[in-house]
Amino acid sequence: MIMTMEYDYRSITVQTTIGAGDFKAKCLKLLDDVAGSRESLIITKHGKAVAKLVPMPPETTLFGAMANSVKLERDIVSPLDNDWEACR
Repeated sequence: MIMTMEYDYRSITVQTTIGAGDFKAKCLKLLDDVAGSRESLIITKHGKAVAKLVPMPPETTLFGAMANSVKLERDIVSPLDNDWEACR
């Protein structure tokens, strides 16, 4: 496995790469490592990147996701107090 660092004027990016042959031999362990560290892994073939192994995003439940997102200000069913121009 090779770790390369890319420098930007704002940040440092560390990318881990592994050859396809090594990946094939250590696949299950690398899957666990990526899931645990939450960092991606680039798989290379003859020094050229061919695939990227990325962790799955954390699971979120949809139940309650919109809680407290709507605010009821007043009665929306009763007629309005003002007359509309179209009604005249």
